[in-house]
Amino acid sequence: MKKYIIIVLVVAAAVGYYYYQSSSAKKAQAPTQSSEQQNSNQPDANTNGENMNNQSNNQDTTPATTTPEKAVAVIDVKGFGTFKVTLDGKSAPKTVANFIKLSKEGFYNGLKFHRIVPGFVIQGGDPKGDGTGGPGYGIDPEIGLKHTRGAIAMARTSGPAETTPSSGSQFYVALEALPMLDGQYTVFGYVTSGMDVVAKIGNAPVDVNPMSGESSDPINDVIINKITIEE
Repeated sequence: MKKYIIIVLVVAAAVGYYYYQSSSAKKAQAPTQSSEQQNSNQPDANTNGENMNNQSNNQDTTPATTTPEKAVAVIDVKGFGTFKVTLDGKSAPKTVANFIKLSKEGFYNGLKFHRIVPGFVIQGGDPKGDGTGGPGYGIDPEIGLKHTRGAIAMARTSGPAETTPSSGSQFYVALEALPMLDGQYTVFGYVTSGMDVVAKIGNAPVDVNPMSGESSDPINDVIINKITIEE
């Protein structure tokens, strides 16, 4: 009898450890970014070990009434080609208005996809090119759309999803459906053309990021030539 009890306990412990490791792995991949108070050379345990942002959490005040319900962003990536994203201004008006504004101003021109995680996301929009920068403000969360393959969404600081501002500029594109991120980040559109280009970017060779230990640091720069808005 004691032998069977010991076996049951060992199996239970092994199952518990598996689910703990699985949960931790998913959390580690979350496309978060740290606040300016965390701007240091040390990894931040709450943000995937990455010091992702040196920007204020002041929320954007762009009026939602200026946002078109639908617009198309054409993202031209050097050496890879272009892909098109249909922006959903009805579901995420402030986020879309801000993305359109920055794109028209040329903010994204010449910036890199600084984080590429095969099978997960490609992430860019940081003017510093290392995941520590932004425009100096955040955007009110507008959470609702799903992380299907090709979803484009904003990274954000750690904290409650409903109240924590999204990044003012850092965005990511889902390489696969990522239901574990639903309800956590602001999705504001979907790739509607050129998903093969996105997949090609997602397969670019990467090295280990020394800050996070994650294999996501592109060996060769993946540069956004420009983002053009079609309304």
